[in-house]
Amino acid sequence: MKNSALIKGTAAITVGAALLLGGGGTLASWNASDTGAPGTIVAGDLNVAAAAGVWKDRANNTININTYKVVPGDKLTYTQNLTVTLTGDKMAATITAAGTGAENGFTPANVVVTAPALTIGNTTVSNPLTTSQTVTATITFEFLSSTTGRSDVGKSYNFGSVGFNLNQVTQTGLS
Repeated sequence: MKNSALIKGTAAITVGAALLLGGGGTLASWNASDTGAPGTIVAGDLNVAAAAGVWKDRANNTININTYKVVPGDKLTYTQNLTVTLTGDKMAATITAAGTGAENGFTPANVVVTAPALTIGNTTVSNPLTTSQTVTATITFEFLSSTTGRSDVGKSYNFGSVGFNLNQVTQTGLS
């Protein structure tokens, strides 16, 4: 009988401890939960898209550059609109042009080729740009009238490698 009382007592202590520690007892613990709504992060955009350009001669007449033959004294101007997309709260970018060489087939002393000038309306573009806008790029090619003899007869200048680069620059608050 003594074993029976010992077994019953041990069992009661074990059940009581389990109830106290396992959730049915008097140990109180408060808990609460809620959900947050942090929203969605959306990336901005940076892009440059070139529209078809136009070549004009010194008299401002549109020309077909594929068939036009320059002579000393000619000055040709190429104009092209660039659509610049800058979307983002801290977005800023510089726009540059590349790909015009000093001679590219002609004698350097006989031609002047300007680096592309970038404008918005009649105002020169100041980098960095911070908003989406249309920028006009203008390049001039002048076959100088001081060219003598038969210098540069049949020569060519390839503008096929001219490109426009839009590069993001770091603004305050970015690393």
